[in-house]
Amino acid sequence: MESAAAYGAAKAGRVAFDPVAFFTHPRTVLRLMSWVFSIVVFGCIVNEGYINIGSERLLCVFNNNADACNYGITVGVTCFLGSICFLILDIYFPTMSNVRDRRRAVLVDLIFSGVSSFLWFVGFCFLANQWQATSPDELPLAQGSDAARATIAFCFFSILTWAVLTLSALRRFLTGSNTNLFTWQHLEPAPCNARATPYPIANGATIVTTNPYQAPPFTETLDPQKLTQQRPMAPAF
Repeated sequence: MESAAAYGAAKAGRVAFDPVAFFTHPRTVLRLMSWVFSIVVFGCIVNEGYINIGSERLLCVFNNNADACNYGITVGVTCFLGSICFLILDIYFPTMSNVRDRRRAVLVDLIFSGVSSFLWFVGFCFLANQWQATSPDELPLAQGSDAARATIAFCFFSILTWAVLTLSALRRFLTGSNTNLFTWQHLEPAPCNARATPYPIANGATIVTTNPYQAPPFTETLDPQKLTQQRPMAPAF
């Protein structure tokens, strides 16, 4: 098995794309979950996050604070698009042969995941505070209450998924020499039918080793006749 170069650049493009291995990878599952959570957040706000009470003006269900609804929609749409972009990046990542490009891709993933986790935390606190301050009189027939609770809940779930993605990206960035951490591919195991490499020695016997990097032993043997001929003779008196 070949040694892994920095950020897995030595194995770029050597393994064909495997959809099953890609979509069952934990990082891909987390990205898909984050993608779905962002759809739920901005979808709930857009569909049922605004109510109309006796006028044509739409009011946000979160304490009639339009900034709360706008914040949830903005963060949700941003993370929705970001999840799609990073899913595409994960697909093409193993084909990158440049170490610097791989390092930049992982760094961008780390920054975006960390910022997204922070924004979801702020959004969860902000929306939960505004929903707590909303009086029942402002929501006749409890309009939009289910959507508001779903928005807050999935904001919390998004914090967890993006935090795990941040830790994963940080680990990949700090251990960039490990190919297994930077791609969805796995290093190929040693074949079961690998043949041992024998090294002959002078007396006809062989030394068998399974390590392909082991240097062959010394094969030169000492001849007793040569030792006798080369032995210095004491001077005769």
